[in-house]
Amino acid sequence: MKRFLIDMAMMVGAVCLSLFVAQTATAQMSQSKNYVTVQISPDSENWTYETGDDVEFTISVVRSSIALKNVEVSYQWGPELRQPVESGTINTGKGYNTLKLKGMKQPGFMTLRASVEVDGRRYSNYINVGFEPEKITGTVKMPADFDEFWTKAVSDAQKVPLDPMMTYLPDRSTNTVDYYHVRFNNNRPGIYVYGILCVPKDREGKKLAAVMNPPGAGVKTIMGDPAYAEQGVVSLAIGIHGIPLLHESTIYRNLNNNGLGAYSTSGIDDRDKYYFKHVYTGCVRAIDFLISLPYVDAERIGVHGGSQGGALTIVTAALDHRVKYISANYPALCDIADAYYGSASGWPKILNDPNETNREKKVEVVSYFDVVNFASRVKAEGFYCLGYNDQTCPPTTTFAAYNNVKAPKQLLLPLDCAHWQYPEHSAQMRTWLIKQLTK
Repeated sequence: MKRFLIDMAMMVGAVCLSLFVAQTATAQMSQSKNYVTVQISPDSENWTYETGDDVEFTISVVRSSIALKNVEVSYQWGPELRQPVESGTINTGKGYNTLKLKGMKQPGFMTLRASVEVDGRRYSNYINVGFEPEKITGTVKMPADFDEFWTKAVSDAQKVPLDPMMTYLPDRSTNTVDYYHVRFNNNRPGIYVYGILCVPKDREGKKLAAVMNPPGAGVKTIMGDPAYAEQGVVSLAIGIHGIPLLHESTIYRNLNNNGLGAYSTSGIDDRDKYYFKHVYTGCVRAIDFLISLPYVDAERIGVHGGSQGGALTIVTAALDHRVKYISANYPALCDIADAYYGSASGWPKILNDPNETNREKKVEVVSYFDVVNFASRVKAEGFYCLGYNDQTCPPTTTFAAYNNVKAPKQLLLPLDCAHWQYPEHSAQMRTWLIKQLTK
């Protein structure tokens, strides 16, 4: 345990003192500061405890950098994203007060939520603390025919000719990078994967490393990622919905608002009809496409994504061992059915409603798609980034996947991050991946 805590501390570096976080369901940098802030600080500098430990929090309410005195703060304490087991109030006294709470008896995460009313307006904050998170194993069951199912799915898809088409985009291309809109077959003829390919202009006679970038959740515009190509690495940013990527952004918003936005649960009662089956095979076909390019080195392939893209990064590496390096941020689709077992579940949080129909069948189906089950099959060296305060892809679920990875790995752990990432950490992960691919 000490070794784990030391490793985390080294990766975290200097922990940010401000605990204000953006509470959103999408991956974005949103850190606008409230006029009044509820500040919560645990007595462990790395927010991590042994199972059974008590936790002492220091709570203050700050306005214009001044701690407010004699303010009543309401609090709730309980397992991450579940019902609280304790609630009450605490007075800030001369500017702060401490609150001691019982910890978890098993590995996992607990959440302290605190709120206050000042001048008729309510302000709130929360913090997650971990109890031996390196021991979290997850709840998802491993299907006996998991490998057989996916070996067949990938094999069947790869029997379909790629039949690729590349359209040069002169308006986007620069002095150093060529842009292309590309398409190729997925698991059936005419079922396409579309992508934006960025290629260094200086590629004649060279074999270049390549990175595939799977997307985050939603139906949206995908612009491509020229930053890799500017460093001499081919990049392919793909969509997952079989839609060309050159439309106006309003087209994607309309599709999202008119049915396609519910894709994450489409066909969830049948493993062969669940939406993510063709998404997963499409990621492998994206690797097939990259390797088919004459200037791509098949021995230097990486994948990089966050949220849904983080999940697809891990899945692609598990299904296709031609992938040598990955960087994955706060992966979704981890312990998807945790709510069925009374724990915090990962996006898309399919079983949070206890009245949802056909729950047992859905639990069985999603076990074939759960990233925790794919993680143990990853052979690529990886760089992972998780945040303790993530409520979209909660650490109860993402640690279950990370702990299941047996390949060489390292962890970046900015504790206060919710479902977003600091720019310096995004740059750090990109730099690491480029370095591995070009060494």
